[in-house]
Amino acid sequence: MKELPGDVKFAKSHEWARLEDGGRVTVGISDHAQESLGDLVYVELPDVGDHFEAGAGAAVVESVKAASDVYAPVAGKVVAVNEKLGEAPETINEDAFGEGWIFVLEVDDASEMDALMSPEDYAEQLDDE
Repeated sequence: MKELPGDVKFAKSHEWARLEDGGRVTVGISDHAQESLGDLVYVELPDVGDHFEAGAGAAVVESVKAASDVYAPVAGKVVAVNEKLGEAPETINEDAFGEGWIFVLEVDDASEMDALMSPEDYAEQLDDE
């Protein structure tokens, strides 16, 4: 398993969330998730302005093997989406924690980030799967 970045938190459903300046949260899927899915061929992005509760399906990633929902790890309004993924969904495979981000939320309550797992806790979850 690749090293997990220390500046992100994780949902049990394999999304990562990075708290940015200004209280926004960038969301993507973990390296483990993209490796499990295989080569991604399509990403269905949410619309800017959409609002999601924590745990709600916000996007879809499709590979040659399967389609998988991407859930909002915290509640908030979508303020940006990674348009590059429409042309190059494989960016998630190549750089899941960087250029492969999926969307940005303006969070309703930043304290929801506290309910997400640390990189260490997420690594333990992966070991148990």
